[in-house]
Amino acid sequence: MNACLKISRGRIMSSNKNVEVELSLPKEIKHVVRLAKTDLDGTKKAAFALLKVPGINIRFAQALLKTAQINPNLRLGELDDSQLKKIEEILQDPVKYGIPYWMVNRVKDPQTGQNLHIYGSDLFLKFKEDIDNMRKIKSWKGIRHALNLKVRGQHTRTTTRGGATVGVSRKKVKSGS
Repeated sequence: MNACLKISRGRIMSSNKNVEVELSLPKEIKHVVRLAKTDLDGTKKAAFALLKVPGINIRFAQALLKTAQINPNLRLGELDDSQLKKIEEILQDPVKYGIPYWMVNRVKDPQTGQNLHIYGSDLFLKFKEDIDNMRKIKSWKGIRHALNLKVRGQHTRTTTRGGATVGVSRKKVKSGS
């Protein structure tokens, strides 16, 4: 049976009248998915939707989906609740599930000594806590943070000046003489 199918404007037409074509309709998707204390776009592919969670980059998102055995080409809204729960579990302790320790964003946490992955609002709190700790121990970076100066060795002669703009003023030229 040799049938020629032609797709025209979303319709499938056949040159042979005896051919039946079954099209599968797309599954219902959730447009907003709540994951890791963040509302995510369910219409995006899973790896790219996870990028909206602070602390998750594309490499970590791909490793997360591979560890959870989820097809990265699926939309986030197409995932069922068990798959979303699996992603949450892996996010809690990624090293335990086989993600390499060097992929997490907090290797050897100063307080616990463990390899942790901080994400969401906890990430901002940890940043603030680290800066406050540097201020408390009066490290060089802590002092620079406290004085609102550049921390990473940049020049400050002409940048980060406070107040009004400073420039060269020119004398006014008298006209008519």
